[in-house]
Amino acid sequence: MITLEDVKKNEELSELILGSQKQLNALGYTEHSTRHITIVSNRAGKILQVLGYPEERIELAKIAGYMHDIGNCINRVDHAHTGAILAYQILKEMGMDVQKRTEIMMAIGNHDEQTGTAVSDISAALILADKSDVHRDRVVNQNMSTFDKHDKVNYAVTGADFSIDAEKRMATLNLTIDTKICPVLDYFEIFMERTMMSKYAAKYLHIWFELIINGTKLL
Repeated sequence: MITLEDVKKNEELSELILGSQKQLNALGYTEHSTRHITIVSNRAGKILQVLGYPEERIELAKIAGYMHDIGNCINRVDHAHTGAILAYQILKEMGMDVQKRTEIMMAIGNHDEQTGTAVSDISAALILADKSDVHRDRVVNQNMSTFDKHDKVNYAVTGADFSIDAEKRMATLNLTIDTKICPVLDYFEIFMERTMMSKYAAKYLHIWFELIINGTKLL
């Protein structure tokens, strides 16, 4: 079986990850490189692990998380779809079974809130992992005077804790937002679609999604 460690060693994939961040830097987007994809990969795997899914599904979720943003090297628009096709081809060349690489392609192709939704356990875990990575560490722009709304909201998040509780059947995103930088309402203006996507992804896994901001439960 092709593992996450095998995928990490793939030179072609490494170049696509570098190219993706290069393009997003030029466009002024937040960080989508090694830091982000590692967090998403680990978190997606942990979600399925805690919920008792088979090891094979856990590993596929980790791989999907690590590869999910490579479409950004082509264009930010439709990056989920182009990334899914790129991932499928790379995994095919690596010798991954067709059913497994199809599962990963499907998950990556559905991770963006503009066009996707949870269609499998792997895609649901990927969505929850991806949308929960909100933090000031993702802000590439160091000039606060030129922050756009996404930069401002991400930079305002000084603490972000994601947890999954199998007994309570609950996924919780607990954020600390510096309201001197931006009001909590701005978070919802930017991330409402992502929040609702996370809610439906949790529902697919038969759990609840809970959002807490500055100690107040909002969802």
